[in-house]
Amino acid sequence: MLKPKIKLMTDSVSDIGKERAEALGIRLLCMPVTVDGKALREEEDFTKEEFYQMIDTAKEFPSTAQLTPFEMLEAYEQTAAEGTTDLIFVTIGSGGSGTYANAAMAREQFYEAHPDAENRMKIHLVDGRNYTAAYGYSVTEAAKKLARGASAAEVIDYLEDWSRHAGLYFVPMTLKYVKRSGRVSAAAAFAGELLGLKPFCRIVNCKSTVLTKIRGEQNIIPKLVAAVKEDIQPHTPYIVMQGKNPKIAQELGAALTKELGYPPEQYCSIGAAICCNAGADVVGFVIKRREETV
Repeated sequence: MLKPKIKLMTDSVSDIGKERAEALGIRLLCMPVTVDGKALREEEDFTKEEFYQMIDTAKEFPSTAQLTPFEMLEAYEQTAAEGTTDLIFVTIGSGGSGTYANAAMAREQFYEAHPDAENRMKIHLVDGRNYTAAYGYSVTEAAKKLARGASAAEVIDYLEDWSRHAGLYFVPMTLKYVKRSGRVSAAAAFAGELLGLKPFCRIVNCKSTVLTKIRGEQNIIPKLVAAVKEDIQPHTPYIVMQGKNPKIAQELGAALTKELGYPPEQYCSIGAAICCNAGADVVGFVIKRREETV
């Protein structure tokens, strides 16, 4: 019996980055981004650092779009041609993008066009249920598991368990982007600017909640550390999120290392999807939460 050839695929909202994806053997589909009317592709046409500058100087707010079924159908056909037996595609959360639905549509189209392929390549879709490293981290870990000989079923179980528990927590340092995105009402954002308040946001299963509003930048890290202590599954890995100001992220990492007794698994720089909704000046973290999302 031939050994299975398993391939991982995800989209660029995962914030894994093109180079890291290539090093780990992950196929990365790059999301469309529009800046001042110009159509671009994340990870292909600009770096994260370049996007931080672009979003600050753009005349109009940049926007992102979902991947089309046609693009994913092409990716399925190319992957099948490589002799893949199992394609595991982890997408941005279905609650925040139509990408997962389009991936399912493309899968139907693929098997309609290639009925003989059902016995040769299985396409497994995993809903990332979130944004950025909240699912991207699990994809990189899944790649490492595959390299150690894990089966497709074992990797899918891991990915789905992580996505049911993952939480993205962050504080945007400026309010104009969250005001525009609706994460915080315009009136509340205006009041926050006057009073020096920063919203502490949590995203679970693509549902955003403002946990509290933090007064004074000196109180941001203590609030974030307290939230990690309360919500994290003990002794599980965590990721520190950073934007254009990595200094505050390093301070958060140091504080969490001291409190938890072990350092962050990684520091992840946010990409276009989070920037368009929260701005480029953000600090936060991703954890595996005690509470499972049904």
